[in-house]
Amino acid sequence: MIKGLAIMRRLKVVVRKEEPPRKTTANSSLTITTVRYGECQRNHAASIGGYVVDGCREFMASGEEGTSGALACAACGCHRNFHRREVETEVVSECSSPNNSSSRA
Repeated sequence: MIKGLAIMRRLKVVVRKEEPPRKTTANSSLTITTVRYGECQRNHAASIGGYVVDGCREFMASGEEGTSGALACAACGCHRNFHRREVETEVVSECSSPNNSSSRA
């Protein structure tokens, strides 16, 4: 290494995007994922070595979707990441039963 030169590294940023539910043709099912944010888990006394939570029971966005206020809780002021994330996945399948009306002779 030459003195005075710093090695520059390339930073790779990966952005994960949630895709809309897809309908598969093989089994004709639809997967619906719902994300909900529950109680706040922020420890307000972490800097002094204690444990104190504020008692906020559910995340409520303080702004419209797409704004920076959508990530702040209107009740406690904490960022959405401090709230417990609950993911619910529902699989809806479309099944059709065969026609059972057979005539007997």
